[in-house]
Amino acid sequence: MATPLGLYTIRIRGRLGATALSAFPSMVSELKGGETVLTGLLEDRSAVFGVVAQIEALGLELLELRRIQPRPKAPEGGITGIR
Repeated sequence: MATPLGLYTIRIRGRLGATALSAFPSMVSELKGGETVLTGLLEDRSAVFGVVAQIEALGLELLELRRIQPRPKAPEGGITGIR
């Protein structure tokens, strides 16, 4: 059973350089302390395992992989329910 498209965040120990980051073209990177955080949409379970395999192949240390829910957008016109 394929996992549907999802937004994922992946924490990796260390600061990845441009060459290592090029292995994750669909992900946005951010440095947080001594970690690199990758965030992006992954199509299905196979894509998730592909990213994990790439991390392993590069000899990187995976700290966390989490599927996150996008923040809901505020309704047009501001906050509702307040008079």
